[in-house]
Amino acid sequence: MDYQYPILIDWSTEETVDVIAFFECIEKAYEKGINRSRLMDAYRRFKEIVPSKAEEKKICNEFEEVSGYSSYRVVKKAKESEDVLTIKM
Repeated sequence: MDYQYPILIDWSTEETVDVIAFFECIEKAYEKGINRSRLMDAYRRFKEIVPSKAEEKKICNEFEEVSGYSSYRVVKKAKESEDVLTIKM
């Protein structure tokens, strides 16, 4: 990983750690696969920190630009695959 995660300076340390954990889940979905419930738990926590759809889109687009990984596609696949245990892109 040769990039920085998009973070906002007004987030607490705990919130920053939780947002980074969400993006790490996105990376795992592309690289190895990730447990769906773990991913959705991380996404729910991410949404507590970033409740605005516009802000979510902005942050996730910044992440996709630097990493090449689409948070939107991973979360969409997880939401559509309720009966699947592992999400793999």
